[in-house]
Amino acid sequence: MHNLENHLISLKIKDMGAELCSLYEKHHGIEYIWYGHKSIWGRNAPVLFPIIGKVNNNTYRVNKESYSLPQHGFARDYNFDLIEKTDTTLCFELLYSKETLKIYPFKFKFQIEYKLTKNILRINYKVINLDNKEIYFSLGAHPGFNCPLYTNENFDDYYLELEELETLDTMCLNSEGYFNNKSKPYLVNENKISLNYDIFKKDALVFKNLKSESITLKSTKNQRKVKVSFKGFPYLGIWTKGNDSPFVCIEPWYGHADFEDFKGEFKDKEGILKLNVNEEFNAKMAIEVS
Repeated sequence: MHNLENHLISLKIKDMGAELCSLYEKHHGIEYIWYGHKSIWGRNAPVLFPIIGKVNNNTYRVNKESYSLPQHGFARDYNFDLIEKTDTTLCFELLYSKETLKIYPFKFKFQIEYKLTKNILRINYKVINLDNKEIYFSLGAHPGFNCPLYTNENFDDYYLELEELETLDTMCLNSEGYFNNKSKPYLVNENKISLNYDIFKKDALVFKNLKSESITLKSTKNQRKVKVSFKGFPYLGIWTKGNDSPFVCIEPWYGHADFEDFKGEFKDKEGILKLNVNEEFNAKMAIEVS
């Protein structure tokens, strides 16, 4: 476990998946990151790489060869190396290996940097192509936030507020977790999503092409809030496990799960990212607590 703190907030990061498992705001004594109780959902804030969601039958194709990957990929279940630590920064790295090449036939370097600036945690992602060919991947964040934050509150005392007024459809998932090429209207010139468990009966809310570059979790009962900034990410997922799950996940994504009828090559997936030889991809997000 690796720790980082300043006078306002502290955080903890696991080696496994370079996963954020605590973001604690000192003045009010609030833990914002979901505790990861295994009986409900045993993760905190996993990083999703090199896929998001599921590929059909857990199988995908590269140059007509089939490979198998679990939901959300493998990075969250591999130990990262801590390659840099300063008073404000922790930087982790995952390199391809013989083991990863068996399930993901690309040579890569994946770095995640966590940086504290006052009451903001900035997270920077870097993927570098170390192969002699193009590589393809998706990348996403899956932080879970305690909701409610106080024991005398309820989940439905909370809401999400987008930065801009939005008219958005939510992409529809089937019962197996694949998109079914359907969507349904969700917001019409609005920026507020009131939280209740009913809206997650059919899994996550998934939006694309947002104008907003941030979303804030707020309460009708207290002044605490957490703002997630995701400039550049083309998709945003909102999810909780089910009734009585006291957390909500705010998930910026580059990419998404397969459509149920997708049978093409991995490189042809909607939202897939491509890196040429020696190129690097950078993405960043931020979590601000107050």
